[in-house]
Amino acid sequence: MTLIANQNTQKEPERVPIYEKVTLTIREAAEYSNIGINRLETMLRSPRCPFVLYVGKKKLVKRREFEKYITDRIEI
Repeated sequence: MTLIANQNTQKEPERVPIYEKVTLTIREAAEYSNIGINRLETMLRSPRCPFVLYVGKKKLVKRREFEKYITDRIEI
């Protein structure tokens, strides 16, 4: 008797590369920038943070503004 493996015909949805996303999660932004999650969370709490986007209570990072912020700084 031969056992036949159950083949899953559903494909995983393709993931959008980070550099093509408009917004990033804190974890993605940390991975993308090599800045720690705790430091990013502190930056996002700043009242004048130019790259935070609130979706309800969730905080997202606006990728382009974040890139510009990093490019314009020599120290974070």
